[in-house]
Amino acid sequence: MAVKLKFLGGVMTVTGSSHLITAGKTEVLFDAGLFQGRRDEFYKVNTTFDYNPRAINAMVLSHAHIDHCGNIPNLIKKGLRCKIYTTSATKDLAGLMLEDSGKIQEEDIKYLNKINKRIGLSKREPLYTKKEAARATKIFRPISYGQKFCVARDVYVALLDAGHILGSAITVLDIRDNGKNIRLGYAVDLGRKNLPLLNDPVIPKNLDYLIMESTYGGRLHAPIEEAQSKLREAISRTLRRGGKVIIPSFTLERAQEVVYFLNELLKEKLIPFVPIYVDSPLATDITEMFEYHADYLDKKTGDDIAKGDSPFGLLNLRFIREQKESKALNADKRPMIIIAGSGMCESGRVLHHLQNNIEDSRNMIVVVGYMARDTLGRKIVDKEKIVRIFGIEYELNAEVVTINAMSGHADQRELLDFVSACLPLRRVFLVHGEEDQTRILADILSGRGINVSTPIKNEEVLLD
Repeated sequence: MAVKLKFLGGVMTVTGSSHLITAGKTEVLFDAGLFQGRRDEFYKVNTTFDYNPRAINAMVLSHAHIDHCGNIPNLIKKGLRCKIYTTSATKDLAGLMLEDSGKIQEEDIKYLNKINKRIGLSKREPLYTKKEAARATKIFRPISYGQKFCVARDVYVALLDAGHILGSAITVLDIRDNGKNIRLGYAVDLGRKNLPLLNDPVIPKNLDYLIMESTYGGRLHAPIEEAQSKLREAISRTLRRGGKVIIPSFTLERAQEVVYFLNELLKEKLIPFVPIYVDSPLATDITEMFEYHADYLDKKTGDDIAKGDSPFGLLNLRFIREQKESKALNADKRPMIIIAGSGMCESGRVLHHLQNNIEDSRNMIVVVGYMARDTLGRKIVDKEKIVRIFGIEYELNAEVVTINAMSGHADQRELLDFVSACLPLRRVFLVHGEEDQTRILADILSGRGINVSTPIKNEEVLLD
């Protein structure tokens, strides 16, 4: 029986992760991420499949970030009918993330169609709607960490804690092949040791092959402890001059980590007691999921939540759902901290806060997550003097502080340590990284005598 691995997306880029294992007549899909790019490319890539969704026998979802789960509703529209195996936390979080994605797509298409109508272009449809996204999780099947489960003929799966976000998993796939066993690890995305809220990643053993991310294959993070001290310094400096602190943040995991750090700083009286707002209905719902799925969190956080001392229960913390309340924050001139989505400053409520605060030198923008090329977030990180928000130019006068230590992705040292702990391996496949980062990591691994590949989109390899 031939066992093949095909790289469908998320190679030489950090978006649209998806990979296919074929074992004889059995097909198992790893992730179905949404490719995020310019509008025409977005629609072309996310609607073009180099395989038949109807033929997939099982799917395994690593975690609930949109670049890993965001194309599932579209696959279902194209005929996907198999069960999707993941953790119970990922099932619930993916439901929230997918519905939000569907809502954003409907709103985006509504705006685009207004423009198209004016210039005589044809009407377009969203990839999927909020209603279609809501139906997707009906085929999800939760399994626990460490539970070995037969997902398809001759294919067994176990999920291990990836330490990346709540419920994230490293997949270990055992494929029975004519009396032999092929063991494949899928570590995309991989977390770090000592992250707040989460457990450390679990190392899979006795692997033959490993598919691993390379997002920070050429970079080193500062210690996570440094994130809290840099956040303290940035907030204190801004509040002393009467400014606002704007923190663009991914709604899943990063927003909760920021709140956790703020809770620690307030408990130790290291920052002033000022209003803190999490301005995102989605982040609000996700934070509730953190408390509901506290058994996935590290022991300290789980114990604190159980005894009523949740890190998300600050007296000066308010979660904002209504748009009217969000807009009112811009009229409020008091010093405050605003955490708002989206992380790369390309959409969401953070755009309105940036629009209203970016030109005031008393204010600060604290960047706590990865900002991809060509995004508004990257332009802010690069401190470009003039930036565009809603098509209007603004001077970037607000102070910008970037805290790379808060990344939820393993850095070069941690990726190398992870591979070393998994040895011996027949081969390592590096995915989920911009080309320069992937190449740097590949060169180091190759220099250590490890057989490493850097696949391209739709490349297929034989596993023996």
